[in-house]
Amino acid sequence: MSGKKKFVAGVVVGTLLPFFASFPALAEGTIALTALDRTEIVQTLAAKMNANYIEPAVAERVGNAIARKNAEGGYASAASPQAFTEALATDLRAFSGDLHFGARIDERFREVSDDADLPSRAVMDEARDRTERWGYGIEKIERLPGNVGYIELRGFGMTSFVGPAYTAAMSLMAGTDALILDLRRNGGGSPASVAYLMSHFFPLGDRRHLIDIYNRPTGTTEQIWTVPTVAQRYDKPVYVLTSARTFSGGEDCAYDFQVQKRGTLVGETTGGGSNPVRPFSVGHGIVVAIPSSRTTNFVTKTNWEHVGVKPDIAVPAAQALQTAHVAILRNLVSSTKDDTERTKLQRVLAMAEKGETEKPIYTLRGER
Repeated sequence: MSGKKKFVAGVVVGTLLPFFASFPALAEGTIALTALDRTEIVQTLAAKMNANYIEPAVAERVGNAIARKNAEGGYASAASPQAFTEALATDLRAFSGDLHFGARIDERFREVSDDADLPSRAVMDEARDRTERWGYGIEKIERLPGNVGYIELRGFGMTSFVGPAYTAAMSLMAGTDALILDLRRNGGGSPASVAYLMSHFFPLGDRRHLIDIYNRPTGTTEQIWTVPTVAQRYDKPVYVLTSARTFSGGEDCAYDFQVQKRGTLVGETTGGGSNPVRPFSVGHGIVVAIPSSRTTNFVTKTNWEHVGVKPDIAVPAAQALQTAHVAILRNLVSSTKDDTERTKLQRVLAMAEKGETEKPIYTLRGER
C-alpha cells in the first residue's frame, strides 16, 4: 500500500468509529422510500458486501437474507430513510453475528477509494476540530489516593491529532506509582493510535510488533508496530479496566496489554469485534460500515472476534475501578520500606476497600 493509500485508510479508520454515532441524521418523514428504493438499496448493499466484507461466504449469506426479507415485505413498514437504516443496521449485525456492522444517515458522505487524493484542508480541519472538542478521547485524568494515576480513554482518534495528547497525559502520570487505564466505555478507533499509546509502556528503544491488518479489497497486509520516537515512557504497574462495552480498538489495546504481559485486565469480557470497518454509500444518504479487514495479533496469531478479551480479574464493570485501586494499594503497602508511608497507605487502603474517599477541606488550617 502506498503512503497516500495508508494515509487515506488511516483517516477512514481513525475517524469512523469514534464519530460514527455523531453524523447528522436526516429528519424523519422528509422523503418516504418506495419499495423500489428499498430494493435498489438492498441490491447495492449486497454488491458492496460481496466485494468488500472480510468473509465472502458470510457476505453472500447475509446479502441473500436481507434481499429475501425485503422481497417478502419485511421492510415495508420502514418508510423513511432513518427507519430503514435502523432496520438494516439491526439485521446486518443479527444475520452476520458481526457487531462491527453499522448504518447511519449522512447526506454529506462521499465514498473514498484506495486511490483517492488526499483529504482536503477543510476536511482535515473539521476532523481536527472534532477531535479537539472530543478532548482527544481522554474523558478524565487524575491522581487517585495513594499516588495512583487514572486515565479514562473513550476512543482512538487519528494519530497525528491524538498522539501529542497521549504523551502529555503520560507526562502527568510520570510520578505515579501505578496507573489505571479505563477502557470500559472505549468504542475503538485507529489501530495506529492504539500502537502510539502502547509505545509509552515499553522501554525506550523497545519496538514491538503488535498486530497485522489484512485488507480484503486491496489484498494487502499492514503491520502495526509501537513507535520508537515516543520519548515519554512509563515503567510502573498498569491495570486496564474493561467492560462488555469495550469494543474494537479498545479491545485491541486491552489485548495488547495482556498479550505483551504489560498490564493486568480487570472487569468484564469485552464486546468481541476485531474486524476494522470502512464506510460505503448504498444510496439515499445511507452509509453502511462494512468490516473489510481482519486483525491478527502478532504474538497469538489470532484475535478477539466473537469471543472478546477476557480479564485477568473478572468483576462486574461497575466494580472494576475499586477492585484495581485496592489491588494496587495492597501491593504498595506490602512493598514499601518506609514505615510512615506504609501507615499512610494502609489508611488509604482501608478507605478504598470500603469504597470511601477522603473529603476535601476548604477551611484555613486551625479553623473549626
